[in-house]
Amino acid sequence: MIPDSIAAAQSAVPDGRALRRQAFIDTARDAFFARGYGETSMSSIAAKVGGSKTTLWTYFPSKEELFAAVVDDIVRQFSHALTVELPEDVPVEDALRRFATAMMATILSPPVIALHRVVTGEVHRFPELGATFYQRGPKKGKERLGGYIAAAMADGRLRPGDPMVAARQFSSLCQSGCFHEILLSIEGFTGADRIAGDIEAAIDTFLRAWATDVPDPVSA
Repeated sequence: MIPDSIAAAQSAVPDGRALRRQAFIDTARDAFFARGYGETSMSSIAAKVGGSKTTLWTYFPSKEELFAAVVDDIVRQFSHALTVELPEDVPVEDALRRFATAMMATILSPPVIALHRVVTGEVHRFPELGATFYQRGPKKGKERLGGYIAAAMADGRLRPGDPMVAARQFSSLCQSGCFHEILLSIEGFTGADRIAGDIEAAIDTFLRAWATDVPDPVSA
């Protein structure tokens, strides 16, 4: 009988099939980023990794499924917003700052920026790319934030409303500044201070709309 310690070590080592699957994903990601989705063929990916297109098909029956695997792999590595803790025993402002910081680290990472560019550049020809990307990435983050906001609304820390509307608004506020400049390769991005400024501005605007204890600007 194999000792538990050895069995655990063995299970932590990817088998040949897992390694080959990852090789296809890595190669496809690089190809999609370099040439675009439409100009990347399954044959070229199979040739780059080594082997036939039939072998690739045993892992991914279509290019769309391979693209979905690329998205999942990027989300697994870079989506800090899906794992950051959002404790209910801290002020809403602090929890929003935690989420926003994690979200911005995610969406400003080079692979996620590149993925955005691939999708926005080709979604008019391949509409399925938009849904695949959104369902596996941005939607999950908004739903997580929406769950936190729903709890804050329920206990009176935020005013009642649709938590998903509020989550989408906060996400959009965070992305209204340097994210678009980086996405569009506009010069002038100034780094961490600019990101922090975008986050603080988003929190301020969001709380003015949704907090229950914001003073009336007329009577203040």
